[in-house]
Amino acid sequence: MSLGKAARSLVSPLRGALRCSGLSRSYTAAAEARAVLEHELETIRAAGTWKSERIITSKQGPEISVDGSRGSILNFCANNYLGLSSHPEVVQAGIDALKTHGAGLSSVRFICGTQDLHKKLEQKLAEFHEREDCILYASCFDANAGLFEVGPNGFEAKDLPRYDQYNSELFSQQVLLGPDDAVLSDELNHASIIDGIRLCRAKRLRYKHMDLGDLETKLKEAQSSRMRLVVTDGVFSMDGDVAPLRGICDLAEQYGAMVFIDECHATGFLGPRGRGTDELLGVMDRVHIINSTLGKALGGAAGGYTVGPKPLIDLLRQRSRPYLFSNALPPPVVGSATRAVELLLASNEIAQSMTAKTMRFRNKMTQAGFTIAGSAHPICPVMLGDARLASLMADDMLKLGVYVIGFSYPVVPKGKARIRVQISAAHTDEDIDHCVDAFIQTGRKHGVIS
Repeated sequence: MSLGKAARSLVSPLRGALRCSGLSRSYTAAAEARAVLEHELETIRAAGTWKSERIITSKQGPEISVDGSRGSILNFCANNYLGLSSHPEVVQAGIDALKTHGAGLSSVRFICGTQDLHKKLEQKLAEFHEREDCILYASCFDANAGLFEVGPNGFEAKDLPRYDQYNSELFSQQVLLGPDDAVLSDELNHASIIDGIRLCRAKRLRYKHMDLGDLETKLKEAQSSRMRLVVTDGVFSMDGDVAPLRGICDLAEQYGAMVFIDECHATGFLGPRGRGTDELLGVMDRVHIINSTLGKALGGAAGGYTVGPKPLIDLLRQRSRPYLFSNALPPPVVGSATRAVELLLASNEIAQSMTAKTMRFRNKMTQAGFTIAGSAHPICPVMLGDARLASLMADDMLKLGVYVIGFSYPVVPKGKARIRVQISAAHTDEDIDHCVDAFIQTGRKHGVIS
């Protein structure tokens, strides 16, 4: 036997043994990870906070079909505030865009992903909000991340291998706020705002929920900063409470700060013309930056955006990572959203119908003995406290023909579980009364009301 053959005969079994040993360690690691995951899942189930996903077998609307349920079910938990998700003109606009502009772009915007449809929608949204310019994102989560996020403090390209230095340099570029600036954020802001601010180089100051006194304290603390930005949800989605924008704008002007609002749960239906919280409270000319979504009142498909000063929008196109590294919105989504915005620009009739329907539900539920959080907003949280109770009541409501969902930790704080009801312009008075009757029946069954 040659020396080479002898060596190979010795090495081959050794390789096999090493390969088996590596696979064994790999399987062991996977098994350990699986055990950890299954333990976490069982903890969630035991706490009564498990979130099941019901399967809808119809289009979105005030009445839907649900897998496992007979007949039509009244839907009272969608963000379909204006009922535009299945509006014939909105649907047709999506079909038309699909035929003329295709299913997707297979590209980010700056390479070959910008169509005339995208520019038209951005122009319409800027017009709707009465701002200089607009930039589209895949979601409002991305819009919030894109405005705030940059590299972590102290992160330097020289600390990385040469291959990663390019990415580090790009990652560390700020959009609006840098180390010399300050961001002041409401403690109950949406998770996407919180996540974006965590990656922001600016000094981070958190003020108590809708507490103007605490905000003023934090503004005084931030006076040495180059720029100050007050950040708040226009409407807080879990409780349906509206930010005190007049007071926030007063303090911002007093202490030299800008104001940013997230309008996902206000765009399209709050204010006389549905422009949002800033219109409702008469401060449209005092709020500087707005982020919002196409995925709720404006057709409900997908997408988010930022509107504000043109220099800011131009800089976002150059540096915002979610914009630079995400595919352009699909043409059917853009077409549908454009038609939704056009309908709202043409008439405020749909937006104006929301108030009476919202108050009908709130008043009837309060009279029945339920505690409803927030005030005068279509988000109507029925407060129950216990996570398991919220889940059981939601299941019983479905049996009575009403689709609602229990919200519990970590979506809301522990001890503040609720069923979040959302009123739509597409709901009739009869729909609302049926929902209230189902709550009364279920509430009595579980001892929530007498």
